[in-house]
Amino acid sequence: MMCAIEAGRRGRRVILLDHAERVGKKILISGGGRCNFTNIHTRPENFLSKNPHFAKSALARFTPADIIAMLERHGIPYHEKTLGQLFCDRSAHDFVTMLERECADAGGRIIVGARILSVARDERFRIQTTETAFESEAVVVATGGLSIPKMGATAFGYTLAEQFGLRIVDCRPALVPLVFNPKDREQWCDLTGVSAEVVATSGARKSRASFREKMLVTHRGLSGPAILQASSYWLPGEPITLDLAPDVEVMAALLTRNARRDTAAAALAIRAVLPARMAERWVATHEPADWTNASLAAMEQQLHAWQISPAGTEGYAKAEVTAGGVDTVELDAKTMQSRKVPGLYFIGEVVDVTGWLGGYNFQWAWASGASAGRAV
Repeated sequence: MMCAIEAGRRGRRVILLDHAERVGKKILISGGGRCNFTNIHTRPENFLSKNPHFAKSALARFTPADIIAMLERHGIPYHEKTLGQLFCDRSAHDFVTMLERECADAGGRIIVGARILSVARDERFRIQTTETAFESEAVVVATGGLSIPKMGATAFGYTLAEQFGLRIVDCRPALVPLVFNPKDREQWCDLTGVSAEVVATSGARKSRASFREKMLVTHRGLSGPAILQASSYWLPGEPITLDLAPDVEVMAALLTRNARRDTAAAALAIRAVLPARMAERWVATHEPADWTNASLAAMEQQLHAWQISPAGTEGYAKAEVTAGGVDTVELDAKTMQSRKVPGLYFIGEVVDVTGWLGGYNFQWAWASGASAGRAV
């Protein structure tokens, strides 16, 4: 829709084909139904890609201030929640309606329920649907990734890219809960619903990232913002490291003169940073052989560097986005056009650019869409 708006404003004849029964379905379910439409702290560093520099051009040319200005023109109230995340005050429906109106005002035509059978190119592109065929000078692919298949997600965009000879960076679920291995599941999953503020660290040395937010124990593993963020950097076989007591020396209380040094005292100290049930479980699974200073120091270190080796993720069904996608080497960073096929563009999640949790992926959608719309 953002691409259609920008292209329509330039006088281009635009048809937007959506296989869903209505446009903006992912927008409507985002942010608990209030649409976390951007993040005011957006920077290229908030995105993963095989080429970390690729997103810079688009992000610089359509910023959070631009999408905010559009909301304000339409009188849509919004608020900042935490960490720069902006949400609609009322409903995500306000946001989708705004885009639909902008598209209509720019002369764009939206067709929903359009099942595309094929896309071919000779002198022009020919798009065959179940109902009719369209010819055009340009095709912009904004099909998203594999995440949330119940919303209609498919591999269509990747298949189309490969049809025209473009490479695909291997796809994987991102911003997704992690699943415990059998041993950890047995030790921790009865604490389902327990949450704590942690620092979660994941990724290989060159792409290592840490996030300080909430962690949630689930019936299968770990979730919560800190875990979802770390999951985007996690690869099978790698551990993630959790600091369960950020900036706190938990065992200091047991090192004072005449302090009790036993299981109960340790659990009480850890309850300052963890919920009671988790604190007691932590001591039960990490209780030292003795209560010497060295043993307490080791327990302190373990609290700040708990290593988990996940068995996997909850998969695309629970993933908020898809990492990987159309290789950015194949695209012009300013216009999003294929370097091999003139007139063929790829934007949004289908491209190998994946944002952090908190409005960044929507900002990439607006920015990449605007870039293509201004060039198509």
